Amino acid sequence: MYRNKKAEIAGIVITIIILILIVVFSNSDSQLSFFENAASKLVMPVQNGLTYLKNKISGNSTFFTDINNLKTENEELKQKNSELEQSLRELENIKSENETLKEYLDLAEKYGEYKTVPAYIINKDISNYSKTVVINVGKNDGITENMTVIADQGLVGHVVSVTDTTAKVQTIIDTSSSVSCSLSTTDEGIVCKGTQDEESALKAMYLPTDDNIVQGDSVETSGLGGIYPKGIHVGSIKRVVNTKNVTDRYAIVETAVDFDKLDTVLVIVTN
Repeated sequence: MYRNKKAEIAGIVITIIILILIVVFSNSDSQLSFFENAASKLVMPVQNGLTYLKNKISGNSTFFTDINNLKTENEELKQKNSELEQSLRELENIKSENETLKEYLDLAEKYGEYKTVPAYIINKDISNYSKTVVINVGKNDGITENMTVIADQGLVGHVVSVTDTTAKVQTIIDTSSSVSCSLSTTDEGIVCKGTQDEESALKAMYLPTDDNIVQGDSVETSGLGGIYPKGIHVGSIKRVVNTKNVTDRYAIVETAVDFDKLDTVLVIVTN
């Protein structure tokens, strides 16, 4: 409490001294100049500070304008980027379509002796027993049941049912499939059936008992059975399985077509 009173007295004394000085020197030009200089020294920093602040605010205004311009440019770049991505997707689609058309042309040239309709697979049903595919052509394209379906590598299967715009194809690896075939080393016929034992493989039955069948022998359709025309490549002998009874021996045929990668096919509409 004593200290507070002491501080108050000191404040009053200092104030009185300042007032006396102002009165004493108020009529003197030199002394007035002294006070002006003192005031100037006090005011100038404040004024400079205010000027700096003004310039800073003006600069900030330009800064915010630049930010808005950058935002606009960014939006424009995003739009252009979106347009470029769309163009890229369209080019990829065109490239894919061109590759598909090239595959069709290659197939058509390879099987030029047949009148064919190109198609691509839109659905696959691959299970333990059923191995069928659906293609994007049907009655409207002249497709009927029992027409042969082929790919670049060889035989795919035959049409088992049709709608106006689609057809269901039973592949040769289906367990219900049976194809009359012949070996490249003999004219005698064999029968190739779908099997559950191996993927993309057939079981060749009724092998000739007196012929030496070796691994790699080519297997093709014999033309018998009323569905598949003669001479379409089916696959090759992978191995021969001998049994106690020679008439029961059989061979495993590796199909020429890779059904996992099958996309495009041809349907033979006439022989």
